[in-house]
Amino acid sequence: MNNPRLGYLGTGLMGGPMVLNLLKAGYEVTVWNRTASKCDEAVAAGARRADSPADLARHSDVVMACLTNAAAVEAVLFGPDGVAGVAGPTLFVDFSSMDPEQTKAFGARLRAANGMGWVDAPVSGGTPAATSGTLTIMAGGTAEDFARAEPLMAPLAQRVTHMGPAGSGQMTKLVNQIISGCTMAVVAEAVQFAKSSGVDATRLTEALAGGFADSKPFQLLAPRMATESFENPLGTVAMMLKDLDTVAEVGGPAAPLPMTETARALMRVACDQGHAEEDISTIILTLKGMA
Repeated sequence: MNNPRLGYLGTGLMGGPMVLNLLKAGYEVTVWNRTASKCDEAVAAGARRADSPADLARHSDVVMACLTNAAAVEAVLFGPDGVAGVAGPTLFVDFSSMDPEQTKAFGARLRAANGMGWVDAPVSGGTPAATSGTLTIMAGGTAEDFARAEPLMAPLAQRVTHMGPAGSGQMTKLVNQIISGCTMAVVAEAVQFAKSSGVDATRLTEALAGGFADSKPFQLLAPRMATESFENPLGTVAMMLKDLDTVAEVGGPAAPLPMTETARALMRVACDQGHAEEDISTIILTLKGMA
């Protein structure tokens, strides 16, 4: 398929900049968001605004989505005026994160409804990578569906890896979130330790750069935590907690998760304290309050 028309559902923190990169790459993009005003920047950049997911599907060859959770994905696909009721688009590429079994069930349900293929393609890298087009994407789906989706993801990512059949991308994302979520909690603990001990926490990224303690999450989050500057969220506490909750649901006796459980507990308290929709860096405020 040459120059496919793209539809994109969900233009929030991650989806918004991803759409802008697709437009910059020369794709014709139709957008829809439950809160219509969140499409304004994409429309100003040249996207077409759809009235509903079904309207979007009627103007698209490939539909993409980056939504909050499985319930949101199910609503845009199978709810009133959903994508599943439209004949025409041939592929759905889902950048959202959810339970792998739900992904497989939704994929089978969509294929039965209108014949669309499915690629689960959750992303990593946060809003900076979404903006720069350097996301890391781990994908699941048939070899044929992935081959059709891969070139469409090139403007969005520095790396796209086909991990296997449907659900494999989501399972790999859970692995990513175990590492990322636990690292975020540890970085918050380390920065709070430094601040309480009289160390200049604003210099930690400089001092530890290149050593074993260094990492991309550390470089991005430690300065925000050190100065308690939480504007322009990299990702919210609620989104990370959602993914770690999914890890706990999917894991079993063969996969003990002591570190993940500790990170989950910290993030759950942060949400209870009112930080759910704030930047993930705000978990340091919860630790500060425990002092």
